[in-house]
Amino acid sequence: MKLCGGVALALVLGAAPALAEKKYDPGATDTTIKLGNTVPHSGPGSPYGALGRAATAYFEMLNDTKGGVNGRKVTVLSLDDAYSPPKTVEATRRLVESEQVLALFASLGTATQGAVQKYLNAKGVPQLLLNTGAGRWNDPKQFPWTTPGLPMYATEAKILAKYILAKQPDPKIGILAQHDELGKEFIRELRAALGPKADQMIVQELSYELSDPTVDSQIIKLKNAGANVFFNVTTGKATSQSIRKVAEIGWKPLHLIMSGSTSSNLIQAAGPENAIGMVTVKYRKNAGDPQYADDPAMKAFEAFRAKYLPNVDPGNDLAFAGYAQAVVMGKILELCGDDLTRANVLKQATTMKDVTSPALISGVTYNTTPDDYSPFRTLYVAEFDGKLWKTLEKISAD
Repeated sequence: MKLCGGVALALVLGAAPALAEKKYDPGATDTTIKLGNTVPHSGPGSPYGALGRAATAYFEMLNDTKGGVNGRKVTVLSLDDAYSPPKTVEATRRLVESEQVLALFASLGTATQGAVQKYLNAKGVPQLLLNTGAGRWNDPKQFPWTTPGLPMYATEAKILAKYILAKQPDPKIGILAQHDELGKEFIRELRAALGPKADQMIVQELSYELSDPTVDSQIIKLKNAGANVFFNVTTGKATSQSIRKVAEIGWKPLHLIMSGSTSSNLIQAAGPENAIGMVTVKYRKNAGDPQYADDPAMKAFEAFRAKYLPNVDPGNDLAFAGYAQAVVMGKILELCGDDLTRANVLKQATTMKDVTSPALISGVTYNTTPDDYSPFRTLYVAEFDGKLWKTLEKISAD
């Protein structure tokens, strides 16, 4: 059938908007999406490599079961930075310049990610859902392309300060903090939250280096200073050592620990019996926690782990965290539709409204705005009973 010129032109014009809807930046095509991250797959921080392996495997599963996201297969390149900033720079440049990823997500570390923050923002490459809660990640004006994936250290410190003031009528606070940006920020935010009497309440403030063989001497000094509150800002082996030493010397403070150091492997290394009574800010479930054995999201993770990460222990909480963040990244990509530009990826990541994740406790959701990238403002306080983290109450940082 021959169409008259006007009808043919109308059909062409009618089809034009549909064709124009597809927009791509490097890392995206009609059939593929390429993402990346950097985590320590080797060196002292190698356990955190599970974050990257789980994120990669999640999208492999999504490709197998659903054909990817919006009909596009998703590849995640998780590169090893050995928790070393110079290696992070090298790996990140490779992802951006050689591999040409659309975005980076779920990378790890304050110092490591700080080393590439300016570079990624200058390039306009999204640096999303970072596994660190430092305040520098919530700075939309200076670093619009960077977003945090964890509660901000400031949020945790404010909530724990409220808890101290409510539960300890005469707080004498002893602090042990990692000697880096993480530790310094937690202390600064705790002091600010405690208010003008912070100096009177804090009886001793000690630090440790990552290279220190133990933190035993610091724990003894804090007890001898008369502290009845222990604010524990440690990571890795120092966390397990500090928990164990507190019990060994018979110290019975109100023991507060940051949420990032409550994984089951650290508690097991310390001895669960030594962690009884510890208090933390809680926003997510832990893999291997029996109270979530029948949780549908946890069952789905276990089925995923068994098939796609068979060499990972069922109770590996870091793998669960990486999987859960990949789910959120998948939702961001899904919302992008056919506009797979870096600007639109960032837009979707910074306008999240009540977005859920398999790892989040009921009642906690991701919420971001273009002016405030902090994903969580209200969290639970929980206490360890020797086996489980029991939620006590919900507290807002505002």
